[in-house]
Amino acid sequence: MPDAVLREGALSGTRIAVLVESDFYEPEIFYYQRRFAEEGAEVDFLTRLWGNDSITFSGHEYRAPFTADKSLEGIGDEELRRYAAVIVPSGMVADRLRYTEDVDVLAPATEFLRRAFEEPTVLKGIICHGMWLASSIPDKVRGRKVVCHNNLIGDVRNMGAEYVDEDVVVDGDLVTGRTGAHHHLFARRLIELIAAGRARGSA
Repeated sequence: MPDAVLREGALSGTRIAVLVESDFYEPEIFYYQRRFAEEGAEVDFLTRLWGNDSITFSGHEYRAPFTADKSLEGIGDEELRRYAAVIVPSGMVADRLRYTEDVDVLAPATEFLRRAFEEPTVLKGIICHGMWLASSIPDKVRGRKVVCHNNLIGDVRNMGAEYVDEDVVVDGDLVTGRTGAHHHLFARRLIELIAAGRARGSA
């Protein structure tokens, strides 16, 4: 395991984006909120605000509240490149965020993810049902090794991805996790990869 990961504040000065909406999996979202900050990263929880200053969402398991006040819409390429990782979490977040008023136009969250895939320096983390958000951009995962919730195996194969039966799978700048219950392993791998990348950059 890289020494950089074990050092306190291994991600100091980095930023991580986590998408959020209602019916999020509380243990996962609250873990990200604390775990990445523990390593020194700034964590932005992004959503579609629909013209509001903030929205308080309810979790899936316990109806716990979570308030997001940063919009994923309007984030330019320069700001996007400042993120070390963009995470699409489990639960119903991806399904809610893939809604589009115009069926011929990508949902704002899907467009944001598409642009993130265009940035090789930004890790894309997709866990469990999060792959739903990529369903309209199958070319971004076609031919790549991924894992997902068992319910989505048919989906990822139809998207042209290669399903791998592991809890966490890394394929270049794409990191995928099996279920929301594996969020700790998923987060750990992202931390390792970001820290290792920073170490290479400073070498």
